[in-house]
Amino acid sequence: MSAAWRIGVDSHRCIGTSICAGTAPEHFRLVDSRSAPLADVATPAEVILDAANSCPVEAITVRDAIDDRLIAPEE
Repeated sequence: MSAAWRIGVDSHRCIGTSICAGTAPEHFRLVDSRSAPLADVATPAEVILDAANSCPVEAITVRDAIDDRLIAPEE
């Protein structure tokens, strides 16, 4: 597993359900009713994957910070 993940949120796709902020408040917040990561790069954590995989519109992506491999959402 990578030592760091890049967290992205497509603000055009996000519908502001706040599932991510509720699941992983240490990694996501709502800004103007849209999700935003608290940091672009984070230490890997299961709650980040849970948030990405729970997004109903797949607005959250989690990628390996080294090789850019998609980690979540699961395909």
